[in-house]
Amino acid sequence: MSDDLLKKIDHLETQLAFQEDTIERLNRALSDQQFQIDKMDFKIQQIIERVKQIEPSNIADSGEEAPPPHY
Repeated sequence: MSDDLLKKIDHLETQLAFQEDTIERLNRALSDQQFQIDKMDFKIQQIIERVKQIEPSNIADSGEEAPPPHY
């Protein structure tokens, strides 16, 4: 093989190694983000359930309250 062809092959192998490393790092980042999203989704669901369980307050709705005396 010619020296030029060997250099091209070496260059392609180097590029492939960098691409494989980049893909692996991106895959790890994506997995970490999905894990964080799942945790946040779980926490949001817990918050929603807690809010649903809160008893209504004793404050009347604005439609139920009498108008202030100056009206």
